Amino acid sequence: MLDAHRLALLAEVAHAGSIAGAARRLAFTPSAVSQQLGKLERDVGAPLLHRNPRGVTLTPAGEALLGHAETIVGELRTAERTVRALLDEEPAQLTVGTFASAGMTLVPAALAGFRRDHPAVALRLLDFEPPDGYGLVHSRDLDLLITHRYPGAPLPDPRGLTRTLLRSERFRLILPEGHPKARGRRLTLGALAGEDWISGSPGVPNRVCLEQLADAAGVTLGVAYETRDYQVILALVEAGLGIAFVPESVLARIGTARIEVRDAADARPARDVFLVHHRQPGKLVTEMAGRLSRPQ
Repeated sequence: MLDAHRLALLAEVAHAGSIAGAARRLAFTPSAVSQQLGKLERDVGAPLLHRNPRGVTLTPAGEALLGHAETIVGELRTAERTVRALLDEEPAQLTVGTFASAGMTLVPAALAGFRRDHPAVALRLLDFEPPDGYGLVHSRDLDLLITHRYPGAPLPDPRGLTRTLLRSERFRLILPEGHPKARGRRLTLGALAGEDWISGSPGVPNRVCLEQLADAAGVTLGVAYETRDYQVILALVEAGLGIAFVPESVLARIGTARIEVRDAADARPARDVFLVHHRQPGKLVTEMAGRLSRPQ
C-alpha cells in the first residue's frame, strides 16, 4: 500500500514546481523531501518526476498519481476538520484563490465582511491564472477558488468538486480619449482592423478570445502590445497607444475619464466567472461562498 505521507509530498512538490519550494513550505530539508519521493518511486515502480535545473515536472505516471494524491490529502484534511467541527472549533485559516481582476473587484468586500465577523480566522489570498488551482481545492490547500472561462475555452474537469457560475461578465471596447473612430455610431472589428491592439501573448485566454472574434468577423487584428494585466492595458490605452477589450468590472472600479468606452457591433465577448469548492464545504466556506455570490 502506498504511503499517504509520501503522496502528500508528491502533491506539494507538484504544486510548488520544485523540491526546494515544497521543502521551504513544509519546513523540511530538500534532501529529506527527495528521499521520500525516491521511496515513493520505488513503491510505485516508476519515475514520477523529471528533475531539471529550474525545478521538476511530472512524468505520465506522476500525473496519473497526482489526482489520487490530491484526493487523499483532501480527504485526510476533511476528516480533521470534521473532528474539529464536532469539538466546536473554528478552522484556524481560510484560503481563497482568485485571478487578478476578481481580486481587485470581487474579493475585497467579501474578505472585509468575513474578517469583521470572524476576527480569529486567518485569511489567506492566493493569485492564480485560470485554469490553475483546481488541484489545490482537491487537496484543500485552497478552500475556495474563483476562476473564469473565456469564450471558446474548455472547462477543466471538476473531478467531484462543486463549480458554481457566479456571473457572466461582458467585455467593453476601449479606445484612447478623442479617438476619431469612437465618434462613429456603429463600430465593427472590420473598421478597427488597422488599429494597434493590446492583448495577452499567444495562448493567453484574452488573446485566444480576441483571435476567435477576429476569425468570426473575417478580419486580422494586429496585437502591438502584449500583456495580460488589465491595469497595464488601461494605462496603454490612456496613453493613446492602442485599443482593447477589457472586463466591465475593471472599468466600473477605475472610471472612464481618459478613455472612450464602446461596444463592437459584431463582437460582444463575455467570460464566465466560477466559484469552486469541495462538495461538502464547512460552514465558513459556505459563508464565504455566499458573500462572494452577492451582487456587487
